Amino acid sequence: MQTKKDISAFCDGGARGNPGPGAAACVIKNSAENTRVLCGKYLGSVTNNQAEYAAVELALTIIKENFQGRIRVNFYLDSKLVVNQLNGLYKVKNPDLRDRVFKIHSLEGSMGEVYYHHIDRDKNWEADQLVNKAIDEKSKFKIEDNN
Repeated sequence: MQTKKDISAFCDGGARGNPGPGAAACVIKNSAENTRVLCGKYLGSVTNNQAEYAAVELALTIIKENFQGRIRVNFYLDSKLVVNQLNGLYKVKNPDLRDRVFKIHSLEGSMGEVYYHHIDRDKNWEADQLVNKAIDEKSKFKIEDNN
């Protein structure tokens, strides 16, 4: 029987202004293989919430591209609103955000187990730095880091 791969995804999104120039970023870790994928994507003018959701979408896409087999993904975000909406605890009233939640849940469907956790901002510093890098450089990047 194939064992599950435990993946941790630290996601962050932000906009300078609300709305304003924004980006999404994530740090994806597979501790069993001692690998990390760092990624960021400039989004143009977005709200903070749109950027937070874009970060989860980005992470799910990268995970699907890079990790095969049985997967358990633990997402860590510093946005309590997004975590609670994705966990179904809060309603999503904004139509754009509702579409993003639907897309995220569709991406999860083929993934295995997916869990969302709220963490303090100071524990999400690396993803936050990647958001700022993507905004400053107006870039999209993916860096594979094998320790």
